[in-house]
Amino acid sequence: MSVGSQNSRPLAGVALASAGYACFALQDAIVKWLVADYEVPEILFMRSLVIVVVTGVLLRFYRHPSILKSPYRGTVVLRAALMLVAWLLFYNAAKYLGLAELTTLYFSAPIITVFLSILVLKEAVGAGRWVACVGGFVGVLVAANPSHSPNLIPAAMCIVAGFCWAWSTILIRLVSRSESTLNQMYATGLLFGLACAVSFPWIWKTPDLQGWALMLGLGAVATIGQFLLYEGFRHAPASALAPVEYTGLIWAFIYGYMIWAEIPATNVFIGALLIVISSLVLVSFERRGEAKAAKRAALTQQ
Repeated sequence: MSVGSQNSRPLAGVALASAGYACFALQDAIVKWLVADYEVPEILFMRSLVIVVVTGVLLRFYRHPSILKSPYRGTVVLRAALMLVAWLLFYNAAKYLGLAELTTLYFSAPIITVFLSILVLKEAVGAGRWVACVGGFVGVLVAANPSHSPNLIPAAMCIVAGFCWAWSTILIRLVSRSESTLNQMYATGLLFGLACAVSFPWIWKTPDLQGWALMLGLGAVATIGQFLLYEGFRHAPASALAPVEYTGLIWAFIYGYMIWAEIPATNVFIGALLIVISSLVLVSFERRGEAKAAKRAALTQQ
């Protein structure tokens, strides 16, 4: 849970991020269930409340320094704002767009992340990462198979959400250079909760027993997912983890079948296969990179 070295274990970062995106796909499924009866700010508030309670207890136990003393505290606030805008736009756009249009538009985020990692973090993006990123996006297009032009306003909302999410992942990488994962989660969750609570006089609806269970479960899944994703960004460059986000689509299909008995069409399986192949290409290139780095380190020591 302490701040680790950067770019030291890209394969570990890929594995952690993959598990994190699996949790996020489950989170989206739970939100899809809840949004039929509750407003998005209320759902996000309950999610944030669980994260703040869990991370607050752990921060006190491990005696982490206050996030208020961080040189990146302004960046943490900016990142929280970007994530809040992204999620509000995405979950509200889901009310008006079909799954095909929604998925296709939102998964522009990993491509944006690659570009931002070059401009902001000055990361060197090799051919393997570009191939994996583009291949994954093609897989999303095949799986989604949009059949008509989406409504322009919700489409714009979704694209802006993708940009905000991409920018927030860049900021995770930047802040992780000095701040612990728990500190970032606590600060983001607290800011999220306060912002959502402002809307309560207009949107609050007291949940029933099932609603409470789903919202608390949402918070637990989100807490685990965020921790895994933050730790992933601690070990691997943002551009390397961008294509891994596409695996969330596969998990979405799995959860859809398990919860709603949805059976994907043939094009979905083809797209999923392209996504898996792209992820394997990424792992292969990262493994080669690790081997070359280890070889160079060995030669230097000699």
